[in-house]
Amino acid sequence: MRTVAVTGLGVIAPGGSSVEPFWDGLVAGRAVSAEASALPGSGLRVAEITDNAFLNALPVKAAALDRNAQLAVQAAGEALAMAGISAETGDPQRVAVVIGNGGAGLTTLDEQFKRLYGDQQTRLHPLAVSKSMSSSAASWVSIAYGLRGPTFVIASACASGSHAIGIAADLVRGGIADVAVAGGAEAPLGAGTIRAWQSMRILAPDLCRPFAKSRQGLLLAEGAGMLVLEAEDHAKARGAKQLAKVAGFSSSADARDMFDPSEDGMAFVMRDALARAGLSPTDIGYINAHGTGTQANDAVETRAVKRVFGNDSAPPMSSTKSVTGHGLGAAGGIEAVATVLAMTRGLLPPTANYDEADPECDLDYVPNVAREAKASAAVSNSFAFGGLNASLVFTA
Repeated sequence: MRTVAVTGLGVIAPGGSSVEPFWDGLVAGRAVSAEASALPGSGLRVAEITDNAFLNALPVKAAALDRNAQLAVQAAGEALAMAGISAETGDPQRVAVVIGNGGAGLTTLDEQFKRLYGDQQTRLHPLAVSKSMSSSAASWVSIAYGLRGPTFVIASACASGSHAIGIAADLVRGGIADVAVAGGAEAPLGAGTIRAWQSMRILAPDLCRPFAKSRQGLLLAEGAGMLVLEAEDHAKARGAKQLAKVAGFSSSADARDMFDPSEDGMAFVMRDALARAGLSPTDIGYINAHGTGTQANDAVETRAVKRVFGNDSAPPMSSTKSVTGHGLGAAGGIEAVATVLAMTRGLLPPTANYDEADPECDLDYVPNVAREAKASAAVSNSFAFGGLNASLVFTA
């Protein structure tokens, strides 16, 4: 089995349209929150990407793509460029594309349902079907960059991006592909989708405050985060810089409830991912938490981490959702980028907006201020509705 290296990163998220501004925003703790442009006057706040200049530079016609696919193509392009991978420089048949999304084509569906039911139109956009297909983002990344290997989408709610990275790593490790573009993308900020989430009564009224006593919920966000994964021997043969390695991955299902998170399931995937990486809990220098800012998730995740790492020996853990918001299917991809950057830059991004400590959340969350630290191994967690759990272990 081959070692899997990370050779490229790409991201577009609220507050950062590429890797460097994204990282600057995380380190500074610049939380993004504004009233949803799809619902003016509603007072409902989201984390939205406001700089859309990237649409003019996409290698495919942006108007043919749903917002979800546009974001995926942008982030994938940055990751491929960083890695120095293209259809012209290698065998495109050996490059896989695996992308996670929680709900593809949501912007298109929202627009077309308004047209049909609200405006009483009988004819919809001729590209409504292709723009709303669940496989659309992966297909467009393949088309945009001429990549002909295994190409598909993973849909596992908020764990989609992490599942995509883990499964893509397995494709490379097992020799099915030499290279894979993997991560997550999501564009859930249409009026209907926001209202649906509002009905669950878990949206934050202003900011996302993971692990803080004052936390009131999550902040919906859009974005995409992609990694280029590559067999280490393939990367060495072409002289590519290796940023990190995907050393371990585990996934599981709680098989018990759609919404109530399970400490057992969370602990299992962290412990199993460490075992698959050949590491012990004491080897981990940083955890990028799922950390949604909801009352239930943050307390349960804290208990699960303590079960695996110990009450007094758990490594520093932060939630970058405090800055970017919750990108749903994109979250695992965006947070994997953040985790690799934390390792390569020697700097742990903070949990922003942290005020009063919660007795139920009593670990080191790197509150409000980034911290210099050398982490030669790190964990990135994703825990989704439906009891779908994923944990990734990265090593230097």
